[in-house]
Amino acid sequence: MNRAAILWRVASILVAAGLIAAWQLAANLRLVSPVFLPGPDRAWAALVRGFSSGDLAGKLIGTLEHMAYGWLAASIAGIALGALIGSSKMMRAYVAPSLEFLRPLPVSAIIPVAIAMLGLTRGMALFVIAFGAIWPIVLATIHGFAAVEPRLYEVARSLQMSRAAIIGKIALPSALPDILAGMRLSLTVALILSVVCEILAGLDGLGQWVLLSARAFRSADLFAGVILLGATGYLTSIAMSLVEQRLLAWQTAAR
Repeated sequence: MNRAAILWRVASILVAAGLIAAWQLAANLRLVSPVFLPGPDRAWAALVRGFSSGDLAGKLIGTLEHMAYGWLAASIAGIALGALIGSSKMMRAYVAPSLEFLRPLPVSAIIPVAIAMLGLTRGMALFVIAFGAIWPIVLATIHGFAAVEPRLYEVARSLQMSRAAIIGKIALPSALPDILAGMRLSLTVALILSVVCEILAGLDGLGQWVLLSARAFRSADLFAGVILLGATGYLTSIAMSLVEQRLLAWQTAAR
């Protein structure tokens, strides 16, 4: 790690420490009622207490399951659909109008439809999460496949490669950076929608924890849940970035 990177890392830590100190000062001065704004010390104590009792760990596992299942479903369907559309000009011409109709639809408008069809169930939550998380993956995959160098397809045809071989050995590796970027973006969407669905459907997870804590005016527990959600989003993004670096190591070697 070079000196500039170290300085940026230290600066980011100092900014975070300053924000926490300002939060603690505001809580100590009671600028906002302690009923609504606990200090970071109380929030941390609630976080430790929640994990010690096992309640918060169970909620975290529930949210991670909802996020992971919805994201995996969106990834599989999004990559397959994006590859099908991106590798065929005819498919892009036929399907593009439908995609442009569905893509701008806000997920908040889909939730009542999903509830009417599936009820307040886990299946409803997975459908909503997958619907919201699929679009970054679909669009990134279409862009990645459409941007493959045409001469590579010509070489593949001259070698009499099958369509499956062309996709697996030429198109997919070329589109992989775009696909992984879309998957990383959709992971954040999946986490957000997991919390929304847990709040609406009363599913076991951090969304339910935050809602019940707010209703009971347990502000320390509320902030503990919010902090844990932020940490979850941050750590999953880092994990996805590491996977992305590992899978794209061949690009660095090629340079």
